[in-house]
Amino acid sequence: MLFIRLCSALLIAASCLLAAERKPNIIFILADDLGYGDLGCYGQKLIQTPNLDRMAAEGMRFTQFYAGSTVCAPSRSVLMTGLHTGHTRVRGNSGTTNPIAQSLRPDDVTVARVLKDAGYATALVGKWGLGDEGEAAGGWPTRQGFDYFFGYANQHHAHNYYPDFLMRGEEQVKLRNKVGPGSADNPVAKRFGVGYASEKLEYSHDLIAAEGLKWVEQQKDKPFFLYLALTTPHANNEANRALSNGQEVPDFGIYADEDWSPQNKGQAAMISRMDRDIGRLFGLLKRLKLDEHTLVFFSSDNGPHNEGGHTPELFRPSGPLRGMKRSLTDGGIRVPFLARWPGKIKPGVSAHVGWFADFLVTACDVTGAKAPAQTDGLSLLSTLLGQPEKQVQHKHLYWEFHERGFNQAVLLDSRWKAIRLGRTDGPVELYDVASDLGEAKNLAAEKPGLVARAKELFVSARTESPDWPIKEGVPGGTGKGGKKK
Repeated sequence: MLFIRLCSALLIAASCLLAAERKPNIIFILADDLGYGDLGCYGQKLIQTPNLDRMAAEGMRFTQFYAGSTVCAPSRSVLMTGLHTGHTRVRGNSGTTNPIAQSLRPDDVTVARVLKDAGYATALVGKWGLGDEGEAAGGWPTRQGFDYFFGYANQHHAHNYYPDFLMRGEEQVKLRNKVGPGSADNPVAKRFGVGYASEKLEYSHDLIAAEGLKWVEQQKDKPFFLYLALTTPHANNEANRALSNGQEVPDFGIYADEDWSPQNKGQAAMISRMDRDIGRLFGLLKRLKLDEHTLVFFSSDNGPHNEGGHTPELFRPSGPLRGMKRSLTDGGIRVPFLARWPGKIKPGVSAHVGWFADFLVTACDVTGAKAPAQTDGLSLLSTLLGQPEKQVQHKHLYWEFHERGFNQAVLLDSRWKAIRLGRTDGPVELYDVASDLGEAKNLAAEKPGLVARAKELFVSARTESPDWPIKEGVPGGTGKGGKKK
């Protein structure tokens, strides 16, 4: 009997030791075109997001956190490489017109590659947008550090919530949906699966959510990193142009009886459907007893869109901020950011100023992985662990945007936002985002010293890129620095 008790005690001790030695799991959930004001915990009144609101209540909600860019591909490039848009490989959307410019290369270092080298199982489930077939294949997820990939490689393909195929690894998985003839913009786009469905049978978001849950369950006995890149609530732009409704969703759910347009019901239903499936993920983590061993982040790739036929004025998705997707005002780049890690992160709200480039360094700090030598990020771990006095602060944040001319923005001292649109010799606008959330008062004439600092950073904070040369344009026009996607 004594021997049995001794063995039991040793087994318990061994289990505790293994649990203590196991590295924490990391999940980064990324929404697509979700605005700062689209969640209840950020002030949304009409769209219900109970699971993300609970995540905020149980974890940390950041009030001044920024995406990597104001559009999809460059923002995701910043998230993956820890380099801002003046340094990262992909600095704009080029899609089917120039896929190599929107592709990572074999020598790029991603957070997936770093964590894989540290012994993590790695997966991307959802939308990639940083590599494709043919000449852009070097940026394919499974060639950039992900052991497993299921979803969309091409960001245009990801517009269609009822595609006729998704990707698993580097192979197509055929679906029962039928893409309508003529629904793609051109033959090249059609090759990438762009368009909208004439027969809608399998909703991609549901498939992606289920695949993410399945993969987590398969990895329950080893440390893992899951990049769950959801496509909701992005619009199907092709469907909107042809049918005046790009908010594709199987049903309107709790919004079916609202006195709203179908597009508005669809927008709300997409966000609540996303929230529902994030709740399912948290339920799975608890069931697998991984809840306290998993750090989960949630954010959006940029500000909210106005591309699906819905009415942004109804939902006020930017909240108190000015601008939307494709703006360098905070409405285009300040995003919801939540972090939850039971037992490690105490519930609260943080005003710390961070951005997507911080994720790679933070993941390395959390897991003990070796961070790359070149990075524009700072670890958020001190803030997450409730030690703000130890948190290193950014002196400035930098963005550049290659549509409608060459556009730049810089945030100085966590407070002063300088923006220059269209041309390198254009006027600089300056806003105090600490006291003027809506960026309504241009202070450039009153603060010449800050304008001078911004102008210097507009030059020194970036390096030249042969894929993304500076092309002057007219602010608000089409420009020549990239095509609207």
